[in-house]
Amino acid sequence: MTGQEKTPPSASFAQTCERPRPFALFALIALWAIALPAGTLRAQDAASTATQDPPSAAAAVLSAQGWVEPPAEIADAVLAPRYLNVTLNQASPDGRWFLNVVGDGPVTMDRFSRPFDELGGQFLEPQANRHRNLSIRSSAGLQVISASDGSVTDIEVPGGARVSAAQWSPDGSGLAFYVHTDDETHIYVADPESGDSRRITRDPVLATMVTNFEWTSNGAEIATVLVPEDRPGRPMEPTVPAGPEIKQTEDGKNVLRTYASLMATPYDESLLQWHVTGQLATIAVDNRDVTRVGDPAMLRSFDFSPDGRHARVTTMQEPFSYVVPVTSFGRVEEIWDREGNVLAEIAETELNTGIRGAPSAPGVAGDEEEADRRQIRWREDGAGLTFLQMEPAPEEEEGDEAAAEEEDEEADGRRMDRVMLWSAPFGEDDTTVLYESNRRMANHRYSADYGWLFVTRRPGGDGGGRGFGGGGGGGTVTEYAVRLDDPETRYTISEWDSDEFYANPGSLLMDNGQAGGGGGAFRFGGGGALAGTHFVEVVGEDGGESVFLMGTRYNEDPLAESPISFLDRVALRTGDRERVYESSNDGEYERITRVLDADAGRFVVHRESPTEVGQSFLVDGGARSQLTQNVDYSPDLTNAPRQRFTVERPDGFRFLVNVTMPPDFVEGEERPAMFWFYPREYEDQESYDERGRTFNKNAFPNFGTRSIEYLIRLGYVVVEPDAPIVGEAGRMNNNYQHDLRNNLAAVIDELDARGIIDRRRLGLGGHSYGAFGTVNAMVHTPFFKAGIAGDGNYNRTFTPLGFQSERRHFWDAREVYLGMSPFVYANNLTGALLMYHGMHDQNVGTAPDHSPRLFHALNGLGKEAAMYLYPFEDHGPATRETLLDLWARWTAWLEVHLAEETRPVT
Repeated sequence: MTGQEKTPPSASFAQTCERPRPFALFALIALWAIALPAGTLRAQDAASTATQDPPSAAAAVLSAQGWVEPPAEIADAVLAPRYLNVTLNQASPDGRWFLNVVGDGPVTMDRFSRPFDELGGQFLEPQANRHRNLSIRSSAGLQVISASDGSVTDIEVPGGARVSAAQWSPDGSGLAFYVHTDDETHIYVADPESGDSRRITRDPVLATMVTNFEWTSNGAEIATVLVPEDRPGRPMEPTVPAGPEIKQTEDGKNVLRTYASLMATPYDESLLQWHVTGQLATIAVDNRDVTRVGDPAMLRSFDFSPDGRHARVTTMQEPFSYVVPVTSFGRVEEIWDREGNVLAEIAETELNTGIRGAPSAPGVAGDEEEADRRQIRWREDGAGLTFLQMEPAPEEEEGDEAAAEEEDEEADGRRMDRVMLWSAPFGEDDTTVLYESNRRMANHRYSADYGWLFVTRRPGGDGGGRGFGGGGGGGTVTEYAVRLDDPETRYTISEWDSDEFYANPGSLLMDNGQAGGGGGAFRFGGGGALAGTHFVEVVGEDGGESVFLMGTRYNEDPLAESPISFLDRVALRTGDRERVYESSNDGEYERITRVLDADAGRFVVHRESPTEVGQSFLVDGGARSQLTQNVDYSPDLTNAPRQRFTVERPDGFRFLVNVTMPPDFVEGEERPAMFWFYPREYEDQESYDERGRTFNKNAFPNFGTRSIEYLIRLGYVVVEPDAPIVGEAGRMNNNYQHDLRNNLAAVIDELDARGIIDRRRLGLGGHSYGAFGTVNAMVHTPFFKAGIAGDGNYNRTFTPLGFQSERRHFWDAREVYLGMSPFVYANNLTGALLMYHGMHDQNVGTAPDHSPRLFHALNGLGKEAAMYLYPFEDHGPATRETLLDLWARWTAWLEVHLAEETRPVT
């Protein structure tokens, strides 16, 4: 199937769909597939029996071997071009333009199925020398939008190419981006005024591990990784195996996740080395001259100094591993000069096979020891590298370990934390202490002239460096500033107790016009190049300097009042605070997306309401002008009747339920309903209530390609309940079955009492842990006639070393693991179960073999089930073909199992 558009439905078909009902679905099947491509279920395949025997038409959809498509009203919702709507937040450094990355909808299977090598969690395309993500998650084009009047300029892109990684030059006069063709990736630079672009790379880019590039030398050059000269051909796989695949345990307990993708053979190692060995280089933007930096190496990331004279470079190190993903392989971070000479080593990280902490994996954070130097980044003034460093702990004397342990906290408390400057040539004696504190610093940032230093101190970061400064419970969060020419004087900007959620004073405004509460620390891996350093925005001088705090104020009752966004001006030396901007929350939600001139009150805001799609506006003093023309592509869904209410379980626990009803819903009319949920664990009512503090009742409804609310177009009520599993810390899952049953029973009873649902015709579904919950509900309750479970885990013995928030091992909580495994209770399944799974699911814990094993059991037990395995898909369907096919089979499944004439209103 290709990505071509379908022919619009005829007028008579539209009239037929005016008041859709589930039981009427298959009267429409004959019109589903108008002008469908080859390989898709066509109208005549189902139409021959649609008017005589609707169930056989449903069977045709469910058993079709090729791609099928859903009813037009569902397909239109799935493929609605919401990606054409714009939020203006990617501004040029000079504030004149906004970047708009132009999408073209879900990726099509022809791109998704391009050949790739799967190597330890990395998916690398040998044909084009790039990471697979750059092919399947790239965009169709680029635009720049004027910050003054909203006018649009299209950026010139070669025909048929894809684009990604667009970056403004330091002064905003140029826009660089990747251009991906079938066989190569190159870097182009465009003029935002005219939209004209030109290619600056002569040789192809190697975009495998390093999937980004970097402007340097004040915008005169772009640094990247190129395919090496005289590169050998791709290694050929041996036709005769050289030996068995080998794994051995190490000394100690190695608690590893169930990784979906691992390397296994010496051939895999040689293939990885070939894919990631690249040539670091700089390209002159004006004349395309290439300067190669050092020899080709297995590059993971790089970060050039602003003047282009030095670079931080991280290279992958051997040995490799067959038990952890590539992201946990050893690496060394060094400082190189322009010739590739190593001037200094910053850090060396050994291969992490799990013994010294949980390794990292795609989409999963790992546990690594804290680096000696923290938050390393280049100074824009060319002075060198700035970083945080804790004073070394005192050495322990032999035989005095017990005393040292007793005095550990007191000794750590006396250690100084320092802001350091490391200057060229980066020797041991080239460091300078700029500022020091007897309390650990979580973040450090500067003003543009490096005269002011801004420090964040958080709870959990006081003293000896046992963590990264963000952990622990409540405590005081302090933001303060010091003049580096007078470091003894500290000016407090804000101070608040992190337990007091509603008292958050906001985050410092940076010179990019956005809040910078995170501190801007540089992190290697995955992206490859730092996009630039941002400074705290400081206005005024000579003792009258001010900074700005930007944030959101939430109400303790979010159902009564929606959030308010604000921008405050704070005088550095006095702490005086003045509100510059405060949004309205009277039926709408507004937030600043880019401050253009804080001192003059000029910024761009995004405004939306529950019934009005978000638009961007330029606020200039008292004037306001609209910059975007976004469209609500599904007003019937936007304006559908909704209810949000609290349900109480028999044990007194209260939780929220969201209900969306068809546009023609009549009060008291009981409709078939589809539940969609995702269980979550909590320790008590308070911890559950905290999760809902940021609810925004004035937000515009957000729809995606798998939004279950689309079913209201077919007459179903859609129910999205919270599903809290509650218990003492570390033991919440002891109550899993009990809470699962009580949650669902309480919701069904309440909806039935309100006259909203027909409790005889209920479906339940979920994705990932929601799929796991769905099948559990269907084997432990009699409530649901139809189930839909996607990319789930159905046997917890396959994850014996922990899962989700469960940290006990199988052998410590055997009954919990077995009780939560619906596979064990498959003989008790009530209702009919549809399963779908991506055949390249990389999520730890939801390997693709879970669905076939459960289907095999259900088939043998005589239960009604269906299973659809989607080629190349990961943890969640992405392609146009898969999404439409999925919806076609979902709607057919529900039609077969839930369709009956609705009861008359009494």
